[in-house]
Amino acid sequence: MTQAIQSQYIDTEITAESGLELLTNDEIQRLSDHTTGNDYELLKKCTLAVLNSTNITDDISFIQEQFDHFNIEILQLNKGVKLKIKNAPSGAFVDGVMIQGLKEQVFSVLRDVVFLKQELETNSRIDFNSSSGCTNAIFHILRNAKALKPGVDPNMIVCWGGHAIPHHEYEYTKEVGYRLGLRGHDIITGCGIGAMKGPMKGALVGHSKQRITKGRYIGITEPGIIAAESPNPIVNELIVMPDIEKRLETFVRMGHSFVVFPGGVGTAEEILYILGILLHPQNHNIPFPLIFTGPTESADYFKRIDQFIGKTLGPEAQSKYQIIIDDPVKVAKRVQSGVTEVREYRKKVQDAYHFNWQLHIDWDFQESFDPTHQNMASLNLHPEQPLHLLAANLRKAFSGIVAGNVKEKGIAEVKKHGPYQLDGNPDIMNELDALLKAFVEQKRMKLDYKGYVPCYQLR
Repeated sequence: MTQAIQSQYIDTEITAESGLELLTNDEIQRLSDHTTGNDYELLKKCTLAVLNSTNITDDISFIQEQFDHFNIEILQLNKGVKLKIKNAPSGAFVDGVMIQGLKEQVFSVLRDVVFLKQELETNSRIDFNSSSGCTNAIFHILRNAKALKPGVDPNMIVCWGGHAIPHHEYEYTKEVGYRLGLRGHDIITGCGIGAMKGPMKGALVGHSKQRITKGRYIGITEPGIIAAESPNPIVNELIVMPDIEKRLETFVRMGHSFVVFPGGVGTAEEILYILGILLHPQNHNIPFPLIFTGPTESADYFKRIDQFIGKTLGPEAQSKYQIIIDDPVKVAKRVQSGVTEVREYRKKVQDAYHFNWQLHIDWDFQESFDPTHQNMASLNLHPEQPLHLLAANLRKAFSGIVAGNVKEKGIAEVKKHGPYQLDGNPDIMNELDALLKAFVEQKRMKLDYKGYVPCYQLR
């Protein structure tokens, strides 16, 4: 690696990793040719987000200010590819040398955002316009990233929760992660800070005590969110999915047990996504361990979440999860027993341990939702529909609010057209209003909670 050190930024060249070490000359040429226009802009944006992961912020303007001065060039080598990077943030380096974990994440971005995009576009068997096609495409992406490990007993624990959480909640996520690590479980999160980083950090200590040297800390992200939730440095397998819906399906296909910590609208979106899937009649008998947990101070948070679910989706939805307050050991033991249930079930029905093929996911949970003002206003937020479809529409409402809070396109939409307008059944809207107000009061919408202005209006 060579570099030219400047005061705030560094120019460097790095050689390929993350599955891009062995490429044909034709693949290298196409990779270089493909990095133009929108593809190049997306590569720059995601790479810059990775290199800024040492800066804790969810304000995308922080990265936008650096964007025009930041450049990447793909250099062709007979043995693979090299990236020439200009004006990388100096925080990504130690003594002028890029941190190894960040280097690996940069090439994961190149692999998923550019190289894999070529593969998906030219593969006639990949179809994002059907339900089975989406699932097959997700499997293809994960297999290409070498994230699927056949023949390994179930041990992947998905941890969801917010990035804007107080210190005591962060410490609790670490303790739960530690207890999971001691039991040999690997961790999947949304790869950002807060409740996404804490479980990984705790599990890393637990793995160290058990002398587990190949612990997996998988971060699942997507281009629209990566700038606001840059991958934390513990992530040793970064996977960039095409959009939020593919990202969410990846979690539920890979995970064997799910732990939800306190969070904001993004966490509410994840909760509604999984509840909507579990409420579908075809998934009634599939074991799916789902635990909501936090410290004593977070009890009111889960009381509010549970009330919202009960008033909108009813007791059947409430039966799909267990709430455990301030007991990391109990959480870990419940996760352990849940993973055993999953293993026995999949063994019985001869389903793969590494990918949940049995789970039925409706197209409403797979189709990309574009949070325009028209689409947000058109959401069916009325009870006269199957519960899983109501959950799907509520999920989309939260997804739009996430976009308006932290995603570049959503922020631009709100700036141009004003707040999103949401309309629906009065009882549902009252519950939604109460939940969103609680998120604002608890400072869960953004890291910069003092300056938060709602990007939505309820009617």
